[in-house]
Order: sequence, then C-alpha cells, then structure tokens
Amino acid sequence: MRSFAQRHCRRGGKRVDGTIRLLFRAALIPVAVLALIWPWLTGFIEMLIDLLRHGEPVGGRRYRGQLDDPLSEKGWRQMWAAVPDTVPWDAIFTSPLQRCAGFAAELARRHTLPLTREPRLMEIGFGEWEGLTAEQVNRNAPDALMKFYRNPVDNKPPGAESLGKFRRRICSVWEEILAGQGDQHLLVVAHAGVVRMILCQVLRMPEEHMFSILVPNAGITRIRMESQGEMRLARLVFHGALALPHHDPC
Repeated sequence: MRSFAQRHCRRGGKRVDGTIRLLFRAALIPVAVLALIWPWLTGFIEMLIDLLRHGEPVGGRRYRGQLDDPLSEKGWRQMWAAVPDTVPWDAIFTSPLQRCAGFAAELARRHTLPLTREPRLMEIGFGEWEGLTAEQVNRNAPDALMKFYRNPVDNKPPGAESLGKFRRRICSVWEEILAGQGDQHLLVVAHAGVVRMILCQVLRMPEEHMFSILVPNAGITRIRMESQGEMRLARLVFHGALALPHHDPC
C-alpha cells in the first residue's frame, strides 16, 4: 500500500499539472486575440490574387484578341481541373469575353461568390491578326511573328492596340482591385496578355519583354500583395500551375 505521503504527492502532482494546463490555455487566448488584431494595430495587410487564364476556346489556338469565342468542351474540362472542390476565394473578377465569363459565372454560382465583369480585363486587341492562326500570319507576313515577339512595341500587328495603351488599361483596373479589397483572397479570370501585363507590373518589367512569359491554358498564377501604411510589396508566389496547390508553396 502507498503511504499517505505518496498519495498526497500524487494528488498534488495532478493538481499542479492541471493548473499548468489551465495557465497554458489562458495564455493562448490573448495570443489568439493578438493575432486577430495585429494587422489592425500595425496597419499590415496581406492580399492574395490568383490569376486564371481561360481554357481552350472553340476553334483551338489562334490570335483571338477581343473576338468572343466560347470555351470548347476541352476548355471547360481544363478549367474545372484547375480549381478545387472547395475554393479559397472571397470574390471573382472576370473579363466579359465568353471564354472567361462563362466559367467565372458558373464558378461564382456554385460557390455563392460575388462576381464582377470588368471590361478592362479584356485581352489586348490584335487588329488584323484576330482570328488567324500562327501559320496564317506567317504565310501572310514572313518573320512578322518573331519580330512582334522580340519587340512588340515597334512591331505590333496592323490595327492592333498599342502595348502602352494596353498597359494603362490593365494597370488601372489592377490598382482598383488592390485598393478596394482589403485582406481578401481574389480570383481574376482573364487572358494570357492580361496575366503577362500584370506580371510586368508586379516584377517591374518593361512591356516589350512580356512575351517572354508563357501562360498555359487554365494556368494559375498567384501574387501576394503586402502593404503597411504607404508601403507596398508585391511577390510572385507561383506561375502557370495547372491546378491550385493544396498549400501555399512559399
């Protein structure tokens, strides 16, 4: 049999252990509260923006620009494969062109998310190249594509939107999205040119290098925007993923 002293010490040990656990739990409460109010106290805000390029449109690969072809069956499969069953987004912005807006509307409906159709998110206008394949462009004007990709500022297609005008259009809507959404996680469904131009802005690249960036159909690009007071820092988290990662890779 245990002595009185042994029993007393055992009970006392349990009381001490219980007291320590209570104190530890109590200490976690202010830590949790502090974590919630820390952004408010410091003015630090973190926003995530996922850029999703549309899937394959009807008619396959060609220079569509602002032509309004819908997604093909393959394009719809690509888009649904890119997003998880449970989505992380608080709101969706989309180009009004069908190859973006059709999927964005269905995604918003399924998950009861606010949807904004923004005309400034339309693709760059390709002028006389709209509707043509690369082979057709090369047949009509040999070397035109290579010259365009190497220096799109000075070699734009006849009648096309200038890169300077396109950059001003995209940057204006980008700044409005950043200014009005606080610490939310947003999805922008748009076009390869839009993704490239936003990356040029984020990475401080001149627009003449934008076609050095490849953007796959239904590829996802994530940007983290951190701000504190008047200071702001944009970070590229990942680019061109064909499915949303299960965790933030950085």
